[in-house]
Amino acid sequence: MASTASEIIAFLLALSGWVLVSSTLPTDYWKVSTIDGTVITTATYWANLWKTCVTDSTGVSNCKDFPSMLALDGYIQACRGLMIAAVSLGFFASIFALFGMKCTKVGGSDKAKAKIACLAGITFILSGLCSMTGCSLYANKITTEFFDPLYVEQKYELGAALFIGWAGASLCIIGGIIFCFSISDNSQTPRMAYAYNGATSVLSSRTKYQSREGDFKNTTSSKQFDKNAYV
Repeated sequence: MASTASEIIAFLLALSGWVLVSSTLPTDYWKVSTIDGTVITTATYWANLWKTCVTDSTGVSNCKDFPSMLALDGYIQACRGLMIAAVSLGFFASIFALFGMKCTKVGGSDKAKAKIACLAGITFILSGLCSMTGCSLYANKITTEFFDPLYVEQKYELGAALFIGWAGASLCIIGGIIFCFSISDNSQTPRMAYAYNGATSVLSSRTKYQSREGDFKNTTSSKQFDKNAYV
């Protein structure tokens, strides 16, 4: 019972983390920068893995998509690949988890389901590591440019998408670790097997009773005969 509850908690944590990681791909604010005037913010610059935009004080946004994938910076290409890999691994890990959980009717025996659950945990951990690496690589580029005194172009700060990605990666890793430990719980507490022989009829029960009674009479008579023979 405890292992089933831990698997359900692990699945909910990992699935929530995968949803958060998936939501970071279309999120706008991977990095953000503002130009402040004396009274109001005059412009806000922001970018993600697909485009760069600027929003003025009136709320009008002008965006520019990255022109070519081959002309992109290396860190953006790496972040794209890592985040797409994280989403794909999380999708397959969710399917493996549904087959490996004890509360489902598919997946085979308990031993086979434990192995599938462990595979789901490893896949969730890989998904979290890919997301963590992608967000950390992007954040490292932002902080390096921000604290570089020789960098004269527009400097950005960390956006909300990075924090969402880190949170989702952490949940995926935690859920995957719990799934991996569930295989030890399944090996320590095997499921009890009960044999069902079917319902016995009234006639068969009477026959068994009469046969037992006859055997008892035969044994008592044989004992009496043995005693009389020796007398």
